[in-house]
Amino acid sequence: MVAAILSLLANRGLFSLHPAAILTQTAAIVLMIWARLTFGRRSFHLAAIPTEGGLVTSGPYRYIRHPIYTSALVLIWAGIAAHWSILNAFFGAVAIIGALLRILCEERLVRLRYPGYDAYASKTKRMIPYLF
Repeated sequence: MVAAILSLLANRGLFSLHPAAILTQTAAIVLMIWARLTFGRRSFHLAAIPTEGGLVTSGPYRYIRHPIYTSALVLIWAGIAAHWSILNAFFGAVAIIGALLRILCEERLVRLRYPGYDAYASKTKRMIPYLF
């Protein structure tokens, strides 16, 4: 994701004055803030203890399991659409692949730490409500 953002910044900027890009990127930022506030001070890592805060299933996590990744990718791809180039698209694709790989690794760890994760995962999509 960092490479995609740096590519956009180096070429024309992450943000655009195009109304659709402004609207989309603003929505992505709002989603990111909402997700972060809902997640609170929790941090998931290898040493996380399940009883510290429990599994987050409220706020945007009620609809998708990875709203922060979703919002970051929407922010990046809105910038790419507004400042189209093959290089930006390449780094955007790398960002998607990287996010998906991280998500798969994180989900494997979360399943080990939180017994209720499988039930939660069966009710919510990973990144796009009702689709994926």
